[in-house]
Amino acid sequence: MRGKMMRRHRMSGDVVLFKSVGYSFLFLFAVVCLIPFLIVIGSSLTSEASIIKYGYSIWPREFSLSSYETIFKSPVTIFRAYGVTILVTTVGTCASVFINTMTGYVLQRKDFVWRNKISFYFFFTTLFSGGLMPWYILCVQYLHLKDNILAMILPGVVSVWNILLVKGFMSGLPFEITESAKMDGAGDFTIFVKLVWPLSKPVIATIGLFTALMYWNDWYNSMLFINGEKLYSLQYQLYKLVNDAQMLKKVAAESGMVVDTVPIESTKMALTVVVTGPIILLYPLVQRYFVKGLTLGAVKG
Repeated sequence: MRGKMMRRHRMSGDVVLFKSVGYSFLFLFAVVCLIPFLIVIGSSLTSEASIIKYGYSIWPREFSLSSYETIFKSPVTIFRAYGVTILVTTVGTCASVFINTMTGYVLQRKDFVWRNKISFYFFFTTLFSGGLMPWYILCVQYLHLKDNILAMILPGVVSVWNILLVKGFMSGLPFEITESAKMDGAGDFTIFVKLVWPLSKPVIATIGLFTALMYWNDWYNSMLFINGEKLYSLQYQLYKLVNDAQMLKKVAAESGMVVDTVPIESTKMALTVVVTGPIILLYPLVQRYFVKGLTLGAVKG
């Protein structure tokens, strides 16, 4: 009896030690991950002269809002770009999640004869692509997406990675659910919406976060297909702002003029805060599903 108590005490001590070391390591790792973002925030609130002289720092040496004043010099333009990006992200994410989950569900159905051939077709597209020019010609000449907001939505709707992730997750769901529902007279779409969809919340939240991040951070499609400023995404609008400021400073320097009113470095940091701030708020909403959906979808095959 005494030996059992000693072993139990030793085991509890080992557990406490393991948890203490683990939590300490995770805390230090979290601090290390947080420091770069704090440097970005601090540098965005620092004057341009201070950054050039002392470099980036967590705490502003010379507090200044000039970078944010530069960004929001034309607030209508920025908020319009925000609206475009929010619209593209919302519509694109909803459409992409629904299509990718339906595709993944079909490809894991045991009663679907062509599932392996179509799965190979999807996987093959991850190895080879037609290149930029054929893709651009397809979107502009055949799909007529030039200066169309759909040009920022349609290219990202289908994601092979998300389809395979969903396929792996849903293959772990009991197939008897589908069979019993069919015996009760339910159709495939009803089975998917009312039975499979509620059971797949972890993987749906996971690919939803991936897709939302992809749409939110995209500026390339806006650069390729959008000419009108009213349809610029937030990222491309801010990208143009920094490029224009750098060009102005370069031209001024070549002409012998000194331009100190364009805070290039601090504006870059402020742009990071403006762009990443809203999307960071999305993660806590899906965090409880994120790890479960990612690991289950990766392990199941």
